[in-house]
Amino acid sequence: MLNIMSLKKKKAEGGGEGGPKKPKTTAAQIRLQKDLGELDKLPSTMTMSFPDPNDVFNFQLTIRPDEGFYKGGIFRFTFKVNTNYPHEPPKVLCTQKIYHPNIDLEGNVCLNILREDWKPVLNISAVMVGLQYLFLEPNADDPLNKEAAEVLRSNRRLFEQNVTRTMRGGSVEGVSYADVTR
Repeated sequence: MLNIMSLKKKKAEGGGEGGPKKPKTTAAQIRLQKDLGELDKLPSTMTMSFPDPNDVFNFQLTIRPDEGFYKGGIFRFTFKVNTNYPHEPPKVLCTQKIYHPNIDLEGNVCLNILREDWKPVLNISAVMVGLQYLFLEPNADDPLNKEAAEVLRSNRRLFEQNVTRTMRGGSVEGVSYADVTR
């Protein structure tokens, strides 16, 4: 007769049927995989990459605006999704120093849905659309880079010149920027 207790003990020790136990899939991982699966067709201005294909919690997004002040630039962001997703927003950083009222020189992004307006019904797609929108319509009313915001508010032409200069590797107000057009 089969001894059920010894089978349970073997299974608990990692032996028995099925071999070693696989780590459980978390609710955050299930939701994130669902969100990523819904991104079947990204706009031509965006590309995603996963440095570690086995780690869906950390990935990169590249945005290439095709209109607006930042047209012709290539902007890279890292996404770090924590295990409390979707109850907490992903952490998003711009990997380059750019002249933008809503992105500071350390790469922090000022986007309301990444802060106080985040809700679990939002998803990765909403964040990506929000980031793309920041390149089409920078928001001088909620800045992280106050100097760039002030120039945008007071002199749009100068702001546009500063963006063009910095995207090509120039400097503004003593801050040097890398060329983001290649």
